[in-house]
Amino acid sequence: MDSRLLGKALLLGVLSAASLGVQADEAGGKGCGWGNMLFEGQRGLFPHLLATTTNGTSGNATFGLTSGTNGCDSSTKLGYGGRSLLAMNGMLDSIAEDMAQGQGEALDAYATLLGVEQADRAHFAKVTHANFGTIFSSADATSEQVLAATLEVMSRDQQLARYTKQPA
Repeated sequence: MDSRLLGKALLLGVLSAASLGVQADEAGGKGCGWGNMLFEGQRGLFPHLLATTTNGTSGNATFGLTSGTNGCDSSTKLGYGGRSLLAMNGMLDSIAEDMAQGQGEALDAYATLLGVEQADRAHFAKVTHANFGTIFSSADATSEQVLAATLEVMSRDQQLARYTKQPA
């Protein structure tokens, strides 16, 4: 298997696993959905994946959030207790390298995570390259700082600003 394809598959797997774990534990509050009810009290990856799958395939967590049933509460604050996805497996370092060069797979993956459409990715690479010193303001910048600075730079660019707007 081509190393680039393997890298992309690994990145997709890491992001999928991280998002599944977060959804089973936090979305709609702890215990939201039938999956959480069925696997209540269990720990480990397998029960979390089953709970998330149950909630996602039947749509009961979505129904619970809109109706206030199934243990769901949309007024709870969403949270994430894990490490940033950018910091995982040295991705932040790879993004910094690619951004400094103005191109690369990690930079393209970062654009994808930010929702930048394929047609705008070359422009994204150009803008982030030109603003590298602002985005990576110090050698020990955290992934949260890098993300905030990236979004700030994007918000000032006419073509990229639409990716920073939150839906109403």
